[in-house]
Amino acid sequence: MNYLRRRLSDSSFVANLPNGYMMDLQRPTPPGSSTSSPASPATERRQPPSIPIPAQGSGPGPAAGPAPGPAPAPTSGAGSFLSSFSSVVKSAQMAQNVAAAAHAKAAAAAAEGASTGSSQPPKPVVRKPKILLVIDDQHTDWAKYFRGKKLNGEYEIRVEQAEFSEINLASYVNTGCMVDMQVNKGGTRVVRSFKPDFVLIRQHAYSMVPGEDFRNLVIGLHFGAVASINSLFSIYNFCSKPWVFSQMIKLYHSLGPEKFPLNEQTFYANHSQMVTSPSYPVVVKMGHAHAGMGKIKVENQQDFQDITSVVALAGTYATTEPFVQSKYDIRIQKIGNNYKAYMRTSISGNWKANTGSAMLEQIAMTDRYRMWVDSCSEMFGGLDICAVKAVHGKDGNDYIIEVMDSSMPLIGEHVEEDKQLITELVINKMAQVLLGVSTPQPSSVKTTQPRRGGQRSASASPSQSAQGSPQRARSATTSPSQAFQPGPIPAATGPGSQKQSPQLNKSQSLTNTFTETLRGNVTDDEAKAETIRSLRQSFASLFSD
Repeated sequence: MNYLRRRLSDSSFVANLPNGYMMDLQRPTPPGSSTSSPASPATERRQPPSIPIPAQGSGPGPAAGPAPGPAPAPTSGAGSFLSSFSSVVKSAQMAQNVAAAAHAKAAAAAAEGASTGSSQPPKPVVRKPKILLVIDDQHTDWAKYFRGKKLNGEYEIRVEQAEFSEINLASYVNTGCMVDMQVNKGGTRVVRSFKPDFVLIRQHAYSMVPGEDFRNLVIGLHFGAVASINSLFSIYNFCSKPWVFSQMIKLYHSLGPEKFPLNEQTFYANHSQMVTSPSYPVVVKMGHAHAGMGKIKVENQQDFQDITSVVALAGTYATTEPFVQSKYDIRIQKIGNNYKAYMRTSISGNWKANTGSAMLEQIAMTDRYRMWVDSCSEMFGGLDICAVKAVHGKDGNDYIIEVMDSSMPLIGEHVEEDKQLITELVINKMAQVLLGVSTPQPSSVKTTQPRRGGQRSASASPSQSAQGSPQRARSATTSPSQAFQPGPIPAATGPGSQKQSPQLNKSQSLTNTFTETLRGNVTDDEAKAETIRSLRQSFASLFSD
């Protein structure tokens, strides 16, 4: 029996049975059939499981029951065997049907996935975030400006911020650059390693102050092929101010002194050549320094010889340039396609406008200023962030003295806006370099102009508009950029009006000023504030004589 069960459970044996064989085994026997009549082997095999024992008697009486008494034993044995045979065959057939249905379902799902393509992936793809290394001091938390930002809507940006003095690195040909950064966790300094995808440099890479020469880190980042703003090539070139000034000399010769008024400068490789200066006073700049350091004003030949000995002890190069009697300093900055111009006037009387007390005011961006910064932004393959510094002398002329790169300090009342501009610039550059996605740039440049006072002065020439700005800034009681300048006083027209002309003209200026102040797209509070300031200036000019 066990052998037959194992044999019948074989799927190959069941598959070789004749068609309809199993259906014949499971078909019930008709009630009127007789077991004694001759039948086919198939019929004989059908009868035992389907014919009940009481049906074989001649009548339904109780006497007929004992006659076939010995027959039920073989009949029940044959019925159990055939029922086991039928259950085994049914199980084999059901297993085959289930396997065939599962295979068909899997094939249909695969075909459907192939037809729909990658638009409906089975699992969401987890993108590895891109690492942005920001080299800056801790006064600005750049992580909050990049929070929630994504590259092309797919990759998150992880910001790692540190100063040059807090990082170290190693660069490889195949694996790129690995940076070790020291961080404080619970008062303990811990070193964290990562591989930056992009770098934003907002700190000077080199200074003659001991321990502030980080050019080796710039070389390592460039060796590891890390993209940055500004480019690492330009960052390294900006580690020497005379080297940058040599690029400005090329612009001076190509554009001419009228379009690019560069201040004259003399370079000395060492102290031995510093014998005398063609004119005095001069400004001596020793080596490479920032923020007014290493600059000395020399009045005569004796002082020049004294400073020469200091240069000899420093063991570095030096430059000299004629001292300009400054009325104010000018700074034109460019961040991407955004332009701003500022004017800084010294209040403390120091010849360095960035030393002591000074008044800062935003002025109108002129075509001349834009040409200066656009020309300088083409240095060293292009500067995404740069600024041009110039001095407006008391003689009415402008003198360009310096160019700054992405390490320039942010000034004025638009510092937060400038940080947002730098953030957007970095995101667009990262998407372009890392993903090959070019973000469409606006067709027109954006210039942040000052309020109504600065816009009014834009109609004059650059030197004239800037000359009147310090006086407007000093007379203002609030923000210098909101100062307003009354219109010019018209000349007298008749000989009989010589005595009355000053008062009439000033009154007319007062009326025109009040009328013009109410015009323009300004809010009510700004209009009232400018009206009050304009009235103060007009009354001051009315009684000044």
